[in-house]
Amino acid sequence: MENDRGGSAEIRADVCVVGAGIAGLNALWVAAQYLGPDQTAVLVDRNDRPGGMWVNTYDYVRLHQPHPFFTTGNVAWTIDKPPEYLADKGEVLDHLRHCLDEIKKKTTVVELFGHELEQHDEVDGTVRVVCRGADGQRVTVVADRLVKAVGLSVETNPALALSSTAVHSVSPDFCDMRDGGIAQDSAPVWIVGGGKTAMDTALALVTAQPGRSVNLLAGAGTFFSRRDYFFATGGARWWRRTLAVRHFAMMADAFDGTNAQEVLDATHRRFGHAVTERADRYIFGLLGDDEARQIRAGLDQVRLDYLVDAVDTSEGVELRLRSGEVVPVEPGTWVVNCTGYLNGREDNVHEPYVSESGRTVVIGRTPMFGFTSFAGYFLTHLAFLDKITEVPLYQLDGDDLLLKSKAAFSAAAATLVQYNLGLVLDAVPRSVFATFGLDFNLWYAPPRTLVDTLRFVVAHKRKRPAYQAALDTMATTYDVRCGPVEVFRTSVATGS
Repeated sequence: MENDRGGSAEIRADVCVVGAGIAGLNALWVAAQYLGPDQTAVLVDRNDRPGGMWVNTYDYVRLHQPHPFFTTGNVAWTIDKPPEYLADKGEVLDHLRHCLDEIKKKTTVVELFGHELEQHDEVDGTVRVVCRGADGQRVTVVADRLVKAVGLSVETNPALALSSTAVHSVSPDFCDMRDGGIAQDSAPVWIVGGGKTAMDTALALVTAQPGRSVNLLAGAGTFFSRRDYFFATGGARWWRRTLAVRHFAMMADAFDGTNAQEVLDATHRRFGHAVTERADRYIFGLLGDDEARQIRAGLDQVRLDYLVDAVDTSEGVELRLRSGEVVPVEPGTWVVNCTGYLNGREDNVHEPYVSESGRTVVIGRTPMFGFTSFAGYFLTHLAFLDKITEVPLYQLDGDDLLLKSKAAFSAAAATLVQYNLGLVLDAVPRSVFATFGLDFNLWYAPPRTLVDTLRFVVAHKRKRPAYQAALDTMATTYDVRCGPVEVFRTSVATGS
């Protein structure tokens, strides 16, 4: 590390990765496969340790998938648990630290934790990345490549700002349902939201305090993929079940750009379940059969509506809902904000996923491969193979589409995955897929995995025009940006 003329530290590196969550660590793992022990990668993150959103999210969070598939590259977990075990927050954070330690065995990694990215520019064949530490000191990283792995940019959820002074408004990120004031109390609880956080919160409450009045205000309702179906144990791993990845392909095959709700309804009937009577939303979450039964049995009231406010009146406390309905609640009621982390953001800027030079790669909120971990893995391989500017991947302004149609977002995301994976398959060595330890198909018996892989290899080129047509139609139907990277470069250049 050297000082430049302005007094700030400067580091010369072969690659700089910004973000130490699951996306950034997968990008770093891939980069390490191309770098030698005498080369340098710099890892920048605003937190004080690796883990991304897992560092600050609620304490009772667990993985919703079998733990071996939440990793970097093909790094194996070290905990002695059966593969179907759902790891808790501490175990996930420990594993991500272990992944970073494994990466450091391949190449030199300079860790800049507690640093925020301020700016980055491409200058004279390099990328200059300026970061600021917690002490206010700047560090400039001059690298051959930058992977800006901001991922979903998940922030902690604040408590809802409510008018009533007679209710406790809390957020799971700052209030553990199993401990403290809420656990020592017996007053009713209203959970606001219907997604994964709401299910975790409901399960924590009904198991910790059976008989307590726990209520759910679930918006439009969310359905989940049945984890027991896609990740069945025993003989079902050899037959009967549809492979998890095949489920995305079935959604993509059915989507024509205009029929998103039909696609979601069919997915719900085949593979989904919900704790609510109706469920119009789907964000690819997993929920176990036993979990769903426990939550349903433990809930008192379930309403498909949205909270506007909680108000103190002369007759007591009222929850006022978007439909106009008013729900009286007891003073002292707890209102828990479990609204979605993945709702569309009006102010979010979707950058092109790669700069014109190919030196800067952005792993952002666009669902190019369904999961940011997948994007960190495949886009970084394409970058180090010098193919990322050649392969015509599609990108989607997911925030804009989420604001316009959550159903279309889900169907389009599944289609985007199939389209982009097919292009990657044609562009990279087979070893890239052979070391992809995040592949859900690895759950199944090898003969089944082989059959599904062959199906994809044989059919992906034939299906590509239909996927592209569906995405183009969707973009026109909902007036959103979706297409090759030039679509996003043009919009940035024009300020649209």
